[in-house]
Amino acid sequence: MIRTAVPADAPAIAALHQRARATYYPDGFPDGDTPELWQERWTRSILRPRAHVLVCVRDGELVGVASFRRPDEDPHGTTVVLFQLHTDPAHWRRGIGTELHTACVEQWRVDGMTEALLDVHRDNERAQAFYAAHGWRGPSTGSGHHRELRLGLPRE
Repeated sequence: MIRTAVPADAPAIAALHQRARATYYPDGFPDGDTPELWQERWTRSILRPRAHVLVCVRDGELVGVASFRRPDEDPHGTTVVLFQLHTDPAHWRRGIGTELHTACVEQWRVDGMTEALLDVHRDNERAQAFYAAHGWRGPSTGSGHHRELRLGLPRE
């Protein structure tokens, strides 16, 4: 089941986030990013106006999360930014990421979005393959640790 996150979900989301990031950041969270700090960040994201945090719950367990919003510099535009989409690694290959992605795209269309953006870590080949399979495109080269990907959202 996909539902909107509530503040009480923040500890479970932060823990899931840490497990997911550990698969492509060998040292876990960057220096100074504690689980408590991520709980606070997730709570702020959940409560942020015009932001969306969706969770996937299966058999009473939170197994996936996605967060998105319009960019701060263009809060009334038709572009949305996908900031996080994580599936608990213990639940990979069960369709959770696709289910969350589909829920995001449905919400973006309802909201009148025409384009979605995201940054993916260059070392996260699994995520890059997932996004490519779902129609995201971006440059194959660039600098830094992230690649920007775009997804066009034609109006129906």
